[in-house]
Amino acid sequence: MTALSSPPTLFTLAEFLAQPETQPPREYRHGYIDQKPMPKGKHSAIQSTLTAEINYQKKNVRAFSELRCTLGDRSIVPDISVFQTDRIPRDSAGDIADDFCLAPDWLIEILSPEQSSIRVIDKILFCLAQGTRVGWLIEPRDRLILSFGLHHSPQTHESQAQPPILPQLDPWQPTVDDIFACLTV
Repeated sequence: MTALSSPPTLFTLAEFLAQPETQPPREYRHGYIDQKPMPKGKHSAIQSTLTAEINYQKKNVRAFSELRCTLGDRSIVPDISVFQTDRIPRDSAGDIADDFCLAPDWLIEILSPEQSSIRVIDKILFCLAQGTRVGWLIEPRDRLILSFGLHHSPQTHESQAQPPILPQLDPWQPTVDDIFACLTV
C-alpha cells in the first residue's frame, strides 16, 4: 500500500512576509515557499567580491547582498541586487529603508550546484518584466555568465567577454575572467 502525501500548503504573500526571516533566506512565488541553498565557497567568494567591486565604483549605484525585494506576487532574495541610488527606498529620516518593493536595476544570481537553473532564470525573467534592466546568471562550475536584458536575447559570455552592465558604471567593464579571478587564492 502506498501512502498518500498531502498537498503542499499554499500561503498568501502577506502570510509569507509575516513569518520570521531564515538563514538561508526563503523566497515566495505563486503561493509556494522555496528555500534558497546555503552558499558555499565559490558562491560566497563571487558574491562578496562582486558586491564590493560594484560598490567601489561609486557611480550612482549601490549593490546589496541577499536583499529581499517584494514585487508583484513574489518576494525574492537575489544574490546581488544593484539599484541606482535615486531609486533606493528611503525611510522618514532619509536613510535606506528596510523594505524594498521594487525590482533591482541589475539582478545577479550565482548558481549553486543544487539549484534549478530554470527556477533562477524564471526569477530573472520575472524581474525583467518588472523593470530590471540587466540580469546575470553566473555559473561557477563552467565559468560562464548568461546575461539577460530588455533589449537583447539571453547571451552566454566566457573568458575575455564583457557581459552587459548598467551604463552608470562606465568605464568599468569587467570580463568574465575578472569575475572568476576571485576563485583563485
